[in-house]
Amino acid sequence: MVGDRRQGLAVLGVMGVLWAGAVLAVTLLELHHPGAASQAAGASMEGKEVRFGVPGSTLFAVSTTGTSTGAVNSFHSSYGGVAGGVLIALMGLGEVAPGGVGSGLYGILVLAVLTVFVAGLMVGRTPEYLGKKVRAREMKLVSLYILTMPVVVLVGTALAVALPGPRSSALNPGPHGLSEILYANMSAANNNGSAFAGLSAGTDYYNVALGVAMLLGRFVPILLVLALAGAFAAQQEVPRTAGTLPTHGPLFGSLLTGVTLVVAGLTFFPVLALGPLAEGLA
Repeated sequence: MVGDRRQGLAVLGVMGVLWAGAVLAVTLLELHHPGAASQAAGASMEGKEVRFGVPGSTLFAVSTTGTSTGAVNSFHSSYGGVAGGVLIALMGLGEVAPGGVGSGLYGILVLAVLTVFVAGLMVGRTPEYLGKKVRAREMKLVSLYILTMPVVVLVGTALAVALPGPRSSALNPGPHGLSEILYANMSAANNNGSAFAGLSAGTDYYNVALGVAMLLGRFVPILLVLALAGAFAAQQEVPRTAGTLPTHGPLFGSLLTGVTLVVAGLTFFPVLALGPLAEGLA
């Protein structure tokens, strides 16, 4: 039980580190946002909660996109290009930093299983997690889980951009308009519910498309996680040996952080480059 508790603390630590890094990044970006108006006000205050200023607004924005709350106290569309991209990327991670209620917890545990598998490939051993072997069946379920949400989000975004009707619902042209559409699909598929503002989503197309994104992006991963839990439960617990990868401490935490960032980064980096990053560099 002590070992299992230490492994849980390692996972929670990674979630906290990712959250704290995102809070710091978005806060600094908004405090030093370029532009005459921002410099005159001392920070980018457009769309922010004036009672709390930039730090209180960015803290809330990062926390709400890193969980499944969907609440906002500032307009995320008013954030700078790169800062807005961080908010989108937090949902792309699977809302694991600091982690949503339910979905954030099993999301980070799935990533922990993937991390153990990757580490097992490096040392040439059958990977184990919490005393259970990670075999081909478990990895197929993990792979399907990891692919489901990006497919729903990216296909939905591509259709909305390709069709003239849905594309015209974006208030802003160019990269910011793409960010509005991407955020809507990301929020719907990731159990979030917050909005980027600017996108007129009250149309027949978006009512149907985002409804489908909610159905597939939320319930299919739940079924896959339940199947994964059943696969682990059916196994006999294997004893830990000297060759078992320790799933606690800084080494595993670093591996888990890297896998989490790489999996989401490789998946969503192209569309983030076309939207938020292109806006930030313009």
